[in-house]
Amino acid sequence: MSKIFARFAKDESGATAIEYGLIAALIALAIVAGATTLGGSLSNQFNYVSGKLNATQTGTTPPATGNGG
Repeated sequence: MSKIFARFAKDESGATAIEYGLIAALIALAIVAGATTLGGSLSNQFNYVSGKLNATQTGTTPPATGNGG
C-alpha cells in the first residue's frame, strides 16, 4: 500500500496537464483580446469609409469622425 502512495506522490503527469491547460487558456485569452481590439478598430475604419462614401453620393460634407487612415 505504501508503494502505491509513493508512486502517486512521484507522478507529475497531472501537474503537466494542468500547466498545458493554463498555457492554452492564456493563449486563448490573448487571441480574444487581440481580436476584440482589432475588431473595434476595423469597425471604426469601415464606419469612416461608409460615411465618406455616403457623403460623396449625397453631395454633403461628411462629419469629422474617424482618423481616415
